[in-house]
Amino acid sequence: MSRPMPWDDIRTPDADYNVRLAAGSGAVPTYWGKDTEAQCLLIVELAGDHTAQYRQDGTSVHGVRVDLRQVDAAANQRLVLTLEKHVDRDLFFSLCESLVAGLQPVTDSATALAVTLAHIRRWKAFLAGRKTGLLTPEELRGLFAELQFLRNLYGGTLSQVAAVEAWCGADGVHQDFVFADKAVEVKSLSGRDRSTVRISSADQLESIADHLFLMTYRLSDLPDARDALSLNALVAAIESELAEADAIEGFSIKLASYGYAPLHEYDVPKLVVSGAQAYQVIEGFPRLIRSALPEGILGVSYEIKLENIASFCCEQNIILRSA
Repeated sequence: MSRPMPWDDIRTPDADYNVRLAAGSGAVPTYWGKDTEAQCLLIVELAGDHTAQYRQDGTSVHGVRVDLRQVDAAANQRLVLTLEKHVDRDLFFSLCESLVAGLQPVTDSATALAVTLAHIRRWKAFLAGRKTGLLTPEELRGLFAELQFLRNLYGGTLSQVAAVEAWCGADGVHQDFVFADKAVEVKSLSGRDRSTVRISSADQLESIADHLFLMTYRLSDLPDARDALSLNALVAAIESELAEADAIEGFSIKLASYGYAPLHEYDVPKLVVSGAQAYQVIEGFPRLIRSALPEGILGVSYEIKLENIASFCCEQNIILRSA
């Protein structure tokens, strides 16, 4: 059964459009709306004239029409997002929900327009490269773990821009992070795999970098825990921490390449990092690597028992300290 939509109980008008204030709307009002063709709208009310800003930073998304419309003689304006195909209502609703939430703390119209246009650009990147369907539970946990490491990386080791550039999880690179003379493969562990970590190819634990590490995060689904975060909440936390424009844009592009968009399905599970452990992949570490595979074997996947690599444990600071 499909979930209720805010446009369901808005009457199709004979002229212009009918609107209803969006729940959670902040100082800059946002409205759900419907036009004379019964198309679904989201409207952001802007005080003042923002034509120059819109012309400079405006963008478009396939399937969503974006218009800046004059309201009155006082030069107040409305940014109107119009869904062109009714069949995409679920996706459009998720776009609008996350935008309304992102605008909630905004107090002025210029910032509201900038936030909205940045949000649209991120959705454009997502739609251009998205996979079919949602992330699997394993992909979700894997992304969650990689984002945990990313936060640590820009927390003191690298600049925000360099940290985002180092994140290679969706770029087809063999390890999830590559920076300076280090490469890091990040893995998530759950209750079902407490004693093993799965290596999905013969390339993950082989690198041309001088130093290779395996970083594991044990993730527990504890929705009532004070510090529990959904994937959406973790992404939002990182976005609020990133202050450099290039880092914000790069982060959005990498999320899109991963197949992530802030869909309501990613409001669960709510995860807690209940353990984190780093391992140094050096001589003697148990692994299958491409350069040592017998001729004729094209690919492998395997599991490593954590108790068998305990002697390779190292402090996470060894990875994170600056080169």
